[in-house]
Amino acid sequence: MRMMDCKDVTRLMSERYERTLSLRERLSLKVHTAMCIGCTNYGKHMDVLRKAMARLREGQTSDER
Repeated sequence: MRMMDCKDVTRLMSERYERTLSLRERLSLKVHTAMCIGCTNYGKHMDVLRKAMARLREGQTSDER
């Protein structure tokens, strides 16, 4: 199994919201993000953005909490 580069990892991070990743893909993501702070941060930012978009879809703003 070859080591994934940051471009492949960020692509998979986006795809995981659209489809179920294979075991190999999930393991590759874990290995890469364990060693790459940039991709780890990218994944965290994506999660924050997805949660914010979900709140917007529901009509909830940060002031309504």
